[in-house]
Amino acid sequence: MALTDKRCAIMRATLELVAEQGFHGTPMALVAKHAGVAAGTIYRYFEGKDVLINEVYLYIEGQFLAALMQDYPENEQVRDRFLHTGKILVNYCIGEPLEFRFLEQFHNSPYGVAHRREKLFGNNKRDVITELFTEAHAKGIVKDLPLPVLFSLAFGPLLDICRDHVLHFIELDDELISRCVEACWDALRR
Repeated sequence: MALTDKRCAIMRATLELVAEQGFHGTPMALVAKHAGVAAGTIYRYFEGKDVLINEVYLYIEGQFLAALMQDYPENEQVRDRFLHTGKILVNYCIGEPLEFRFLEQFHNSPYGVAHRREKLFGNNKRDVITELFTEAHAKGIVKDLPLPVLFSLAFGPLLDICRDHVLHFIELDDELISRCVEACWDALRR
């Protein structure tokens, strides 16, 4: 995240603090101190902590989606698009460990629950990952399971190996990443 102004400094401080200390360990006064701004300055840019946290998440999501869409094999088979998506996910998470730790905090909190509910059931914004899984399900390419279960089978193990890499339990390289993503595909396909 580039630090080009106070807003970005506040977002960066929030990202770093939440990644290290969680949401409850990140009061606005600490964000202000860490960002080098007065506490009241935050409220010029963000209505409150919830808005700030969601803005940081949306920024990270945008960065990930930009990485995903770069060279995305739009017209290729479902399997090829899945493999691309899985590899990008793993490489993004291990390449941006602060963002990854923030995402883990976010997705395991009420913020993440609300976000997932909106993605799965309410939002009309294009989501290539949901489209990919919906297409695979409709064509009978993947097991006949609810979409959230398919997401968990696909991405849960990949996020676990990212965590293990960040914690230095394993060392991921391109070959091992490919093998892990293939294994997740094998778990999904019929």
